[in-house]
Amino acid sequence: MIRLALFLWLAALPAAAEEVIAALSQDRVSISTSFDGSEILVFGAVKRTEPIPRGQPLQVIVTIAGPAEPVTVRRKDRRFGIWINTEAVEVDSAPSFYAVATTAPLSEALTRTEDQRWRISPRRVVRAVDVAGMSDHAPDFLTALIRVRQANGSYVIAEEEVILRDDTLFSTEIDLPANLTEGNYDTRIFLTRDGQVIDSFATSIFVRKVGLERWIYNLAHEQPLIYGLLSLAIAIAAGWGASAVFQLVRR
Repeated sequence: MIRLALFLWLAALPAAAEEVIAALSQDRVSISTSFDGSEILVFGAVKRTEPIPRGQPLQVIVTIAGPAEPVTVRRKDRRFGIWINTEAVEVDSAPSFYAVATTAPLSEALTRTEDQRWRISPRRVVRAVDVAGMSDHAPDFLTALIRVRQANGSYVIAEEEVILRDDTLFSTEIDLPANLTEGNYDTRIFLTRDGQVIDSFATSIFVRKVGLERWIYNLAHEQPLIYGLLSLAIAIAAGWGASAVFQLVRR
């Protein structure tokens, strides 16, 4: 009865004046031994029930977030001539990969309030509970984590990389790196005006290992002892082989 009442209430709500309709060039990515990354095309259109509103221009924001994981961020200081870990902050949830592409600078396309509500910018996606109580410089740790992941390509901020034609058709390409974590990659598309989100669309990309990569992954997680012995045997064989080649070269 409650579900029926909720359905009738939602059906009675007026339709949004602007709605996003979007799709992906692929919703599955297979990681094999030859996988060196992939490119995802995100495209779509704006469905309208009324003429294009005047005033603030329409903006489009696209995000792709990989599986979240806890991370320990450490800071090293030089003590007695050597570098050692001095402070650490526990980050409860940080996407293994995160990309955000926009039609305009993010600060223009989205207000801080809406960013906090929808968690769109990398700083809002990375979450740490009671971060202020961990360290006096805890916010700096989060900034450093984002900076490091941007440097290695795990986090991507592509401002003004979404192409919007006639305030109706949009598209962008987002590169997925080779070191993807297996799992669902949540994809969201937002329409904004005057920094306010007026509509959103969500889908996902499924990333999984296949072939030899899948076999090694399953072996490491399901049979760790066998995986360790096999790794040891391979290391011994490689060392013996290198030694044999070296002896041949010396002769």
